Amino acid sequence: SFYSPGCCRVRLLSSCRLRVTQVSFLLSRRHSCLFPCSAPLWKQKPRTGILMLNMGGPEKLEDVHDFLLRLFMDTDLMKLPVQNKLGPFIAKRRTPKIQEQYSKIGGGSPIKHWTSMQGEGMVKLLDEMSPDTAPHKFYIGFRYVHPLTEEAIEEMEKDGVERAVAFTQYPQYSCSTTGSSLNAIYRYYSNRGDRPKMRWSVIDRWPTHPLLVECFSEHVRNELLKFPEEKRDDVVILFSAHSLPLAVVNRGDPYPQEVGATVQRVMERLGHCNPYRLVWQSRVGPMPWLGPQTDEVIKGLCERGKKNILLVPIAFTSDHIETLHELDIEYGQVLGEECGVENIRRAESLNGNPLFMKALADLVQSHLRSNEPCSRQLTLRCPLCTNPTCGKTKAFFANQKL
Repeated sequence: SFYSPGCCRVRLLSSCRLRVTQVSFLLSRRHSCLFPCSAPLWKQKPRTGILMLNMGGPEKLEDVHDFLLRLFMDTDLMKLPVQNKLGPFIAKRRTPKIQEQYSKIGGGSPIKHWTSMQGEGMVKLLDEMSPDTAPHKFYIGFRYVHPLTEEAIEEMEKDGVERAVAFTQYPQYSCSTTGSSLNAIYRYYSNRGDRPKMRWSVIDRWPTHPLLVECFSEHVRNELLKFPEEKRDDVVILFSAHSLPLAVVNRGDPYPQEVGATVQRVMERLGHCNPYRLVWQSRVGPMPWLGPQTDEVIKGLCERGKKNILLVPIAFTSDHIETLHELDIEYGQVLGEECGVENIRRAESLNGNPLFMKALADLVQSHLRSNEPCSRQLTLRCPLCTNPTCGKTKAFFANQKL
């Protein structure tokens, strides 16, 4: 029955503290219902693993020989007579020349750096866009340098990944690139005689994805603005992609038409602002390859008075030796000077473009929602395929139960 203003203040403060405690408790319970594990997503066991597949590139000059050795021993990429002897011979002979090229672009390939940046941006977006498949973790699986595809699979198995997505970083499919990486996944399990602990699916091509097209278009637009204004309309755009031996193309490899599809969509997005051609680079050896070759086209254009040229790496999503040395130095500097070009520039690779990371995240999210193990195209072998492993690999992915 005792009453005083001071006692009232004490009771009021106690009541406020109680209410704050109750609200905090309710919020914490609500939070724990939404996120059962108290650890942040990046500390939790990954539920979905995204294996980013690519050729890779040596990070240091001393890595060049092993990179070339794995490359020339890959029968999915090329078939050589007496390959187990000729492959090591070619790798050893070419090492000094390739080391010299890498020394001119900083001593190594930046492809792992860019792939890591792209992967980090992708999974950060995916955790927000697709919480039901989170946490997501990216893994890098290179074909010819560490981390190798097989090493990445071992890490994914060790992490306890439930859902594994083999995500090719080549937008356009070829048996010699994406096909070789997928064959490596199949062989990993086949050689162990073991079934995967993870449920696998594959994003095997994405040549016309709208955000990919927008990224390329944005980079072309940006580079065109760097030409003198009075020359801008005269610029010829050369979309340059890694070439293939005609023997591979003539077996029915879909790569040429998929690269062409990307080029067509990009030019449509640009409103066909300039004349353009699709050209091919990086031919090796005496065999006939897909053409015309990029360097020969540059020479031909200059001879015909077209001396303002924009090079666009249309089959590469990040910088490596084919952009930094072949396009920038061999063609842009040396050949450009020899031919007497007025202006020759290269569109920046997609590298750290945030829109490209959004494209990667959108591709994975759409793929996971589709609940399809692979595209219908992947199930079709090249009509004249000579590699029996390809059929087994396609069946491996097509028969995955998701």
